[in-house]
Amino acid sequence: MGHRAHAPDPGLRRQVEAMAAYGIPEPDISRVAGIDPKTLRKHYRDELDLGATKANAQVAGFLFNSARNGNVSAQIFWLKTRASWKEAPSEHRHMGAIGTLDVRELSDEALEKIVSGAAPNLPPRPKAQRRAILAPVLRTVVDTAAKTDRPGTGTIDDADG
Repeated sequence: MGHRAHAPDPGLRRQVEAMAAYGIPEPDISRVAGIDPKTLRKHYRDELDLGATKANAQVAGFLFNSARNGNVSAQIFWLKTRASWKEAPSEHRHMGAIGTLDVRELSDEALEKIVSGAAPNLPPRPKAQRRAILAPVLRTVVDTAAKTDRPGTGTIDDADG
C-alpha cells in the first residue's frame, strides 16, 4: 500500500513560510506540518527559501520608516549597519605611575578623602625623591604637548599624526 500524495494548501504554505521566517529549523517545521522533511522541501521550497528574506525585508522597512520618522536610535543603527558609519575610537594615553604609595601608610582620614574625591594629605617625601619621581613624567608631558599643540588654534593634533 502506497502513501497518499501530499497536496499543499494555502494555509499550510503561510504557516511554513512564517515558521521559516522565525528561523525554525526544517525538521521542526516538517513535524509541525505532519509531513516528511523531503516532502516539505519538495512542495514548500519557495516558502522555506523566502520566508526569512521576506521577514527581514519587512523588519528593515519598519526600521527605515522609524528612522525617517525621527527615531534617533533607528537612525544610528541604520547608519552604522547600512552606511558603514563608525564611532571615532577614543584614545586613552597612560603616562605611567607617578611613584608608588603603600595605602597601609595612610590614615583613615586620608583614605576617606581619596574615596570621596578630595585631595588627601599624603605622607611627605624628600624634595629630591619627588623630583626623581616627577621629572620623567613631566618631561614626557611637555614633549608630547610640544609635538601636538598647534599654536594659535587652541587645538591639539594626534601625537602620531
